[in-house]
Amino acid sequence: MKKYFKIGALLFLLILGYFGFTSYPKLELISGFSAKSMASGHFIDNRSQEIIEKNDNDFDVIGWATNQINESGKFSTATVLGLKERKAIYRKGLGATLINDGFDVNKPYDVPKRAKSNSNLPFPYGDVEPKDTVFKNVNYTKLNQVVANAFDAKGNDYKRTRSVLVIYKDKIIAEKYADGFTKNSVILGWSMTKSITGTLFGILQKQGRFDIYKPAPISEWQNDDRKYITTNDLLHMNSGLEWEEKYDRICDATKMLFQSEDMSKGQLLKPAIFKPNTHWNYSSGTTNLLSGILRKQFKTHQEYLDFWYSALIDKIGMHSMLVETDMAGNYVGSSYGWATTRDWSKLGLLYLHQGNWNGQQLFDPSWAKYVATPTDTSHGRYGAQFWLNEGYYFPDVPRDMYYCSGFQGQMVAIIPSVDLVIVRMGLTEESQFDFNGLLSGIVWSVRNN
Repeated sequence: MKKYFKIGALLFLLILGYFGFTSYPKLELISGFSAKSMASGHFIDNRSQEIIEKNDNDFDVIGWATNQINESGKFSTATVLGLKERKAIYRKGLGATLINDGFDVNKPYDVPKRAKSNSNLPFPYGDVEPKDTVFKNVNYTKLNQVVANAFDAKGNDYKRTRSVLVIYKDKIIAEKYADGFTKNSVILGWSMTKSITGTLFGILQKQGRFDIYKPAPISEWQNDDRKYITTNDLLHMNSGLEWEEKYDRICDATKMLFQSEDMSKGQLLKPAIFKPNTHWNYSSGTTNLLSGILRKQFKTHQEYLDFWYSALIDKIGMHSMLVETDMAGNYVGSSYGWATTRDWSKLGLLYLHQGNWNGQQLFDPSWAKYVATPTDTSHGRYGAQFWLNEGYYFPDVPRDMYYCSGFQGQMVAIIPSVDLVIVRMGLTEESQFDFNGLLSGIVWSVRNN
């Protein structure tokens, strides 16, 4: 009996040791993701803890976390098996921020100044509900079938689409939401936020305040080969800097998003392992570095906070949008932009009209061409903070499509040749959701009545 007990004890210790070696380092990331997701979803979009756990946090090992929301304190906490507690606080205007033990929650902080002007114009340029517009060339039967097919049938939970919006010639021709979501639901765009960050450089360039082709203004790089990296290289994700972005493991990206105080420094501190413009490497750290570069263009932190909204977000009526900040006060330009489906579409419309918003030119038309031109080293897949269909990644979709793309299948697709903007928000990626079928079906319904 003692022999079996010893064998059992040894096996238990081996299993425990294996768990500790392979999983314990991940616990802080798991609880960090869960706490941040809980605080953002609840305080930004008023989702219940139950809904967030059932939907937003129900993948991989995130379900291991035990969560708690503190309504009066406006924060959430999460642990895994009672270990590695993490806390995320919500501050109006800044969203939810994952904090560490050294963060002073009582320290005063700046918030962006927002400007919303009421307009009697219909969507997308004003607050009036759009009137139904019937185009003779649109096959509405086909269109509605394609859009409906993007959603799960009752009782299924596979496609997990939350919303689809189709805009043709500035008019909404299809709009559908899953149960529990409406046109007022604010949804996280994840890496679609990168396209917001990149656009701000186009605006600064038009204003004559920044030259993307000059070496990136980073003092820490001036004594080594990194001094040759331009902002253009950073926008194209081909700086040559070391970075790992693999979300199935502890990597540079996960450590930045769930452990870093200042997310603008993660990429800044990395060495160059390739010459600029010779090696494309997708990096959320690069976009947060770009956010840090933007911050340095302003004399005060308040000006930096205001610029994102006054120059772009509120300028085009994305009044539901909120871009969250890190502990150091930087906008997390890689990942943390929230907005309604309709407001996300306005970014697409701005690019469809080459920077012109209802008569006002926010960036030069050449900027729209710039972001949609393939990076030399991306094999036609990436431009400047936008993804491309140059190489027919979606084989049945027009080649000129370019798009914002985010984790779990967020998309704002711009198709200039068909005058279309298509938005899909959801919880499933390309392998599980048929984006080619959705996009090509919509295009077919417009082109082939």
